[in-house]
Amino acid sequence: MDWLLECSSCGTTAPPTGLPTVCQCGQPWLVRYPSRRPALSERAAVASGRGMWRFRSFLPLDPGEEPVSLGEGDTPLLATPRIGERIGLPRLLVKDEGINPTGSFKARGLAAAITRAVLGGARSFTLPTAGNAGVAAAAYGARAGVPVRVYAPRTTPAMILAQIATSGGDLRLLDGHIGDCGKASRAYAAESGAFDLSTLREPYRIEGKKTLGLELAEQLGWKLPDAIIYPTGGGTGLIGMWKVFQELLDAGWISGALPRMFTVQASGCAPVVKSFAEGSDRCVPWPEPWTVASGLRVPGPLGDRLMLDALRKSGGGAIAVSDDELTADAALGGKLEGIDFAPEGGAAIAAARALAVGGVLRTDQQVVLFNTGAGWLYRDPSELPRA
Repeated sequence: MDWLLECSSCGTTAPPTGLPTVCQCGQPWLVRYPSRRPALSERAAVASGRGMWRFRSFLPLDPGEEPVSLGEGDTPLLATPRIGERIGLPRLLVKDEGINPTGSFKARGLAAAITRAVLGGARSFTLPTAGNAGVAAAAYGARAGVPVRVYAPRTTPAMILAQIATSGGDLRLLDGHIGDCGKASRAYAAESGAFDLSTLREPYRIEGKKTLGLELAEQLGWKLPDAIIYPTGGGTGLIGMWKVFQELLDAGWISGALPRMFTVQASGCAPVVKSFAEGSDRCVPWPEPWTVASGLRVPGPLGDRLMLDALRKSGGGAIAVSDDELTADAALGGKLEGIDFAPEGGAAIAAARALAVGGVLRTDQQVVLFNTGAGWLYRDPSELPRA
């Protein structure tokens, strides 16, 4: 292996052997590639590949190793002129992650995490989920032939729970939120030996999620937008993109200023927004979290410090929107552009509007927002219109 692990807090380094979890200080590991510098000549070659693993020179995969894959990645970057005109950002683009296998961006992170864990010797998995991570874990576990136990809040959308079961996940429903599910999952891992795939409790979900940034740079001709608006629960996508932008700069694949990073959360669960406004570098767990956007219902993210650091270093910010706003904008986006926005994607539209109205974003700027999952995963089949 030509990479190592570096603690995101204390700076300790360790070899990536076996099944790494977190540093002894309790904080997440980050993967570093000190002996790699992907040649600029490789930049053109990635266009001939398919899926996120075509960027393997930036990913934790040794020569001869094959990933656990369902064809994740290569999601479209779509011009959205009608939404842009409506909210005052005519150069608005949407990266639509709902096109992924399993219907969300979680496919990227779980493909990478399960790939490395299986290669490291894992024979069973467990994780808590706010929704989409459970779907992805169950599917990629099935692909690898390894059982997955999923702990989910009982209030998780029914379609998501059905998808977890369809992929063979051992689904356990609990009262409470994802934090309560996390405690149950860690207890099960301790008693059974199942490997814990919780957000940032292993180092490779970030590596899969950083392919969001790799694809974005490629789709924009190896340039980056002025701003990125990202719906944030656990935050691995935000952390991963900020990480890979530095790696692309170091490799000479991009140049110039990096995007301003903006996180959007729901007003019923906004620990990152609160901490950013207060100037804190850590989040206090949000009491009684609730939002219809289940992916944003993460009251105490382990990656809080890394997210807040990226937001501040990029000159970005954090904004909360109401459930009424995000629901209305998800529906509006579908009607205007034909994109199946999840509630989290609706939150990104609402945040973009607020930032434009407030003068934080200008009409001449190129802004990319993320629709992190497909809206169909959140629909109750009994409420669909009938002929």
